[in-house]
Amino acid sequence: MFAAPMLLEKSDEPFDDEKYITELKLDGIRLILTKFNNQIKLYSRHNNEVTAKFPELLHLNIPDGTVLDGEIIVSDSEGKPDFEAMMERFQSKRSEHTIQYCIFDVLYHKGEKVTHLPLLQRKELLDSLVENEKHISKVQWLHGNGRAYFDLVKQNGLEGIVLKKADSKYQIKKRSHDWLKVINYQYTDVVITGLRKDKFGLLLAFEENGRLKPGGLMEFMTPAARKQFYGEYRDLIVDENKKFTFIEPKIKCRVKFRNYTKTGLLRSPSFVEYIS
Repeated sequence: MFAAPMLLEKSDEPFDDEKYITELKLDGIRLILTKFNNQIKLYSRHNNEVTAKFPELLHLNIPDGTVLDGEIIVSDSEGKPDFEAMMERFQSKRSEHTIQYCIFDVLYHKGEKVTHLPLLQRKELLDSLVENEKHISKVQWLHGNGRAYFDLVKQNGLEGIVLKKADSKYQIKKRSHDWLKVINYQYTDVVITGLRKDKFGLLLAFEENGRLKPGGLMEFMTPAARKQFYGEYRDLIVDENKKFTFIEPKIKCRVKFRNYTKTGLLRSPSFVEYIS
């Protein structure tokens, strides 16, 4: 039985509030685990069944009628979540990456919905249901201390933190300010070298020693910034193919992004401002 997960709202800054708990934001894939009729099934957040992809998780000793929520990750050699490795494992059965299911909530227990219980009571219930092992772990948390935790996240190059109201109910299929994410964005300056034809997307490049190095594709831009770009790019067109129109590297901007990929591209870049 699938249950659509509760989603996070954004917070620009971390904060300290004892009414909230703080967790590490894990860089992986959201996973709903269910056990009904003594059979475990796994679902993505969009209700795609992915049970066959993760046989390591199919023998978890939990009561029948349980639904768990968590993030599935692959860790690198330093123990940090590696999103690219996670996607390799998700997309290929031949991948040898070791996965870990990091559980942070319980929605059903013995067939009864428990989403109405305060978060801390659900955490206590989760502690009674799950023990840490090779492929399973419970997400650690602490009261308040959002600022200090976020500072540690930045020092270690991790994705961010999640701040959750300690008394919050689990709101199925809703995005709520009771759960807030603070992303550890990085910032850099780039030039725009083209635009995608079928749907919005701008090609980015880095300027290094007078040369251009590919920087990836930016799909997130404010309407006002798009309007300004559309008013300028036509005079800069130099070439095109079936997918892209290419322009002179005259338009510069600052972007924020999650991290660099292993090939040196920006992961999920989004527009911040134009620069001269």
